[in-house]
Amino acid sequence: MRYNEKELQALSRQPAEMAAELGMRGPKKGSVLKRRLVKLVVNFLFYFRTDEAEPVGALLLERCRVVREEPGTFSISVPSPGFIEDPERKYHFECSSEEQCQEWMEALRRASYEFMRRSLIFYRNEIRKVTGKDPLEQFGISEEARFQLSGLQA
Repeated sequence: MRYNEKELQALSRQPAEMAAELGMRGPKKGSVLKRRLVKLVVNFLFYFRTDEAEPVGALLLERCRVVREEPGTFSISVPSPGFIEDPERKYHFECSSEEQCQEWMEALRRASYEFMRRSLIFYRNEIRKVTGKDPLEQFGISEEARFQLSGLQA
């Protein structure tokens, strides 16, 4: 799915699940750590120059890996579409505390579409066990393949 610049800018203005000023280093060789305002909105991680309102960039948090690096730091590895010689791009983040680092890592792991889908399927199943009814029926989407329980352990 592609997003245009206006859509991303509008999304970047939405309320954030988390936002903070973090040290950030991009995937390019020789990239230096810069202070960025980092904002998590749904499954996008937007980053801004600290003195600007428009995002410098955005990471779609799908099929990415969040990895603990040194104390107070973590990285996000994002698949590079179509580049065989550069299979993923790695972004490094530096937090002001260990606690902040843990909070960001957990929030980023929960932000993926696949995590949200698995959670929806799990709770759908739990509600069905308690009530005997499918909670998605009322929306007319209970038969869609993406919401099926078969073959998935939530």
